[in-house]
Amino acid sequence: MDIKDFLINENCSMIEAMAQLDRVAKKVLFVVSEQGLVAALTDGDIRRWILKKGSLEAKIFEIANYQPKYLSTKEKYRAKNYIKTQSIEALPIVNSKNRVVEIIFPHHEVIKTRKSIDVPVVIMAGGLGSRLYPYTKILPKPLIPIGEIPIAEHIINRFVDNGCNEFYLILNHKKNMIKAYFNELDKDYFLNYVDEEIPLGTGGGLALLKGKISKTFILSNCDILVDEDYQKILSFHQKQENLITMVCSMKRIRIPYGVVEIGKDGNIETMKEKPEISFFVNTGMYVVDGRVIDEIETNEEQGFPDIIETYRQQGKKIGVFPISEQAWLDMGELNELEIMRKRLEVDE
Repeated sequence: MDIKDFLINENCSMIEAMAQLDRVAKKVLFVVSEQGLVAALTDGDIRRWILKKGSLEAKIFEIANYQPKYLSTKEKYRAKNYIKTQSIEALPIVNSKNRVVEIIFPHHEVIKTRKSIDVPVVIMAGGLGSRLYPYTKILPKPLIPIGEIPIAEHIINRFVDNGCNEFYLILNHKKNMIKAYFNELDKDYFLNYVDEEIPLGTGGGLALLKGKISKTFILSNCDILVDEDYQKILSFHQKQENLITMVCSMKRIRIPYGVVEIGKDGNIETMKEKPEISFFVNTGMYVVDGRVIDEIETNEEQGFPDIIETYRQQGKKIGVFPISEQAWLDMGELNELEIMRKRLEVDE
């Protein structure tokens, strides 16, 4: 069982919470937002709400206790006595970012975050973001806010939650604004800036990391979020002995018209009414063997998909890790930006 099984968003319904409580077979869930832990929700809270004739359609924020009991990682040594004196069902332990990293239950049962994947993460953050104009006339794409924090920080936080603590931002457009923002943060990870003097593309920019990264690393665009177990992705890459593993998402598109195929004689061969097409698309996240960096030409503009295609034609092992459509969030265009905001349930 994973910590995520015990976490729930405050905008979920009471019915969803009851189902989740049944799945974990415990009496408590912890309510989280982009700010981390915000509340606790017990089966007793739900029972009292029902007895007061509260609506069965209620959202979690109407029912939960917004004064949850918890300890920081530095206070964890107090956990056993704290659980006993406070008579609580479970005690969350939070890190410096207020994120739940451990849950301690009575009788010494402990659930921790999954094992650290301990690989560097490279984020391509130097593009102009022209598809997001006019936002990017004022802000560089990595600093466009999704709720209260920018997309680049969301991306880093996801990796931190999965155990990563070494990051490289490849910067170009409005790089000083990006540096100024992250320099002001109280970070519990290492962030390195790599300046790109001329546009080198998503692949060419990696040549700037020669001598800095020699082992397997994760490469990510700065406008996507992948909601998946990163340890599972890395293990797949290693087990398959791939040079590069591309994370691909299932995509389904419904054609809003009747599709007609015409035969050689000019007659209708087949006709399908509003068919749905399914295929896999590149999410913009990859696991990459460190030697790729050394083999990239210096000061040559090229996209990372072009590098992949070159290796593929050479017969090198290029793998695909498939994820569901719901596990990929993209903000590369304005309509997709709004979808991401809604999916993360945050306001502008």
